[in-house]
Parts: sequence; C-alpha cells; structure tokens
Amino acid sequence: MPHQCYTVRQLLQIQACTNCQACAHACPVVTGSLDGKLSAVYRLATLGRILKQRTGIWQKLGLIKTPTAEYLRAFGETVFRCTLCGNCRQVCPVGIDLTPLWHSVRQDLVDSDAYPEKIDMIRDNLNETHNVFGEENDERAEWVEDIPDAPDHGYIKNRADIVYFTGCVSSFFPLAQQIPMALVKIFNRACIDFTLLGDDEWCCGFPQIGAGLHANLKNLIDHNIEAVHAKGADTIVFSCPSCYQMWREHYPHDFKIYHATQYIDRLITTDQLPLKAINMTVTYHDPCDLGRGSCEYEAPRRLLRAIPDVKLVEMTHHRENCLCCGGGGNLEMIDSRLSGEIAREKINEALATGAQAVVTACQQCVRVMTTYVRRNKIKLEVMDIIQLVQKALKN
Repeated sequence: MPHQCYTVRQLLQIQACTNCQACAHACPVVTGSLDGKLSAVYRLATLGRILKQRTGIWQKLGLIKTPTAEYLRAFGETVFRCTLCGNCRQVCPVGIDLTPLWHSVRQDLVDSDAYPEKIDMIRDNLNETHNVFGEENDERAEWVEDIPDAPDHGYIKNRADIVYFTGCVSSFFPLAQQIPMALVKIFNRACIDFTLLGDDEWCCGFPQIGAGLHANLKNLIDHNIEAVHAKGADTIVFSCPSCYQMWREHYPHDFKIYHATQYIDRLITTDQLPLKAINMTVTYHDPCDLGRGSCEYEAPRRLLRAIPDVKLVEMTHHRENCLCCGGGGNLEMIDSRLSGEIAREKINEALATGAQAVVTACQQCVRVMTTYVRRNKIKLEVMDIIQLVQKALKN
C-alpha cells in the first residue's frame, strides 16, 4: 500500500482517532450488519497498524512483518462495504476528514491489488462505455422518446445557454428516467433554453473515485468540460447530487453549476414557475451527497414549502444527521444484501412519520428506496422532488 495515496494531513489524522466510537454508533453499515469491523474506528486502527508495519526503522530491521496479501484483502472487504455517506465525518468529535480518507484508502487498496472483484467491472465499464453500468453510451438520451411531443432534436441542440447533465442512473434505469422527464417538462414550462449532451455526456467520475480508480479520472473530466464548452453554455444543471458534488469539488470552475433543486428554487422565486396546490403529507430524505456532501439542505425544503397544501413532516434523523438510504459508495455492487438492510432502516423511519410519501432529491435514493418498498409491498410512495414539482405545475 503506497504512502503517496495519502496527504500529510491524512497521515496525521489517522493517528488522531480517540477511539470514542461515535462513528460506529452513527454508521448505517454497522447498524445494518451489526458488525463492528465495518466501523470507521476499526478501519482507522487497522490502517494505522498497516502503515506502521510497512514503514519505519522496525520494518527495515525485520522486527515487524509487512502485511500479507491475505491480510490486506480482508481489510479491503471492510473498506469497500461502506456507503461513503459521510455520517462518520459529521459526528467525529476531533474533526477527522473521513470521507476523503476513505477515498484514499480505496485507491491504496486498488494499487495493492486488495479489492473486491466488482471493482474491475466498474473500471472496465467506465473505460469501455464511459458509464458505470456498461450500457451503450449512445443510448443515454433514449428516455426522451417517452416524452409526448418531444422535438425532433430530442433536446440535443448544437448551442444552448444551459446544459442539463443527466447522470448515469437517470439515463439508463427506467425507474429513474421519470426524473429527467419531469425536469424537462419544468424547463419547457419556464421557457428555459437548455440542451442535453447525449452520448457526449460521460460519467462524471464520482463512481470512479468511490471505487478507488483515480488513474483515468482526468480523461472523464477533460471530456465533459470540452463537451459543455462545445455547446456554448455557461451553466450546468444536475438532478444527480453525486454529479453536482463531483463538478463542485473536482472540476475546474468554468461554469455556473446548480443542483436542480437550487435552479428550480430560482425559477419559483422569480415567478417563472406558478404552482397549484397538492394536498399531501410528505417527509424529506436528505441525499448524502447533496446534504452532508454539498451542504444543501434549504433549497429542497423551500420547494416543498412553495407548493400549496404540501405538509412536510421531518424524520427523526434529518439534515446533517439524515440516515443513508444504502445506495452510495458502490455498496449495491459489493454487498446488495447489506444495502437492502440499510434501506430497511431508512424506510422504517420514513413510515414512522405517518407521511404519505418520502421525497428526496437523488435518483439513486429514489431507486434504492422504491426497490425496497416494492419488494416488501409497503404502502409508501417514493418520489424525487422534481417529480413533485412537475406534478404541481399549473396547466
């Protein structure tokens, strides 16, 4: 495991853990698995031992053995069974910046050939098809065909002021395709000049970082930047929180960027989007990458308050303390059963509010929660907030 995967600050922070175990109590993976070895405190202690075992004078003198490949692979099983939700970072009393550290550890394990086999599939899919699912990338905008009276250009224009960056999940999963369809209807109602990138849109790179695959990240970033520049756009809108966070943190700031909730909030504030009443009680699930990841908690709630007769009932854990849905960190591919256990905890908390629907602002959260609700025949509607706003549009 090479030290160059870590910053000096991270190497110092690894030693700062006080073993208070606050992260373990807040971890959805630990709650779902009842396995303390999946906690941040366990991973930090193990990582600290590994780093000592392969460096320093004791290792050079042969008094400490370098960790074996089997030991590293076993450690990798704990590191990759994580949603990267950031709740451990949120509750850490000494302020260890844990989420970027987990990215570095995953990169370290990939470089050390100590990672789950599914990571190879993610790498191959991204390299060969430029999306995490291995789908034909020229099918990214096929969901437009299901929009009544869609224009001949299929919303893929040569030039436009705004690019709608759809994201892999909304592009390829039928269950999530209702979200971009709803956003297109909102844009049309507000007379917004926008374009899709079509097959010129490549994965933003967020799954690649989460998989520890940093090697070809620059290719994805450079391609997407060039594709947006080619449209002459100065603004990008994302319905995917992970894409939004990725562009916010890892891309050059060449464009104005908005998550869809932020952009729709602007449309409502400027009276470009009149809304009718919907008599419904909802609870709101803060997506990890929009909430803890990008610190956006207010825009979605302003949207809910803007729709007449919609009543918001908060869950016990909300905003920065919101429970993960189980869909992040590539966990579904690594351990689908554990992902489902985390979704169960999320849905049970939503049901406890008595709400008719759980509303979120992330296509992956919608997909994971809807899958759990349908499999278990639970009477709870799951929708993206974009769908709710589109439903409230005045005729």
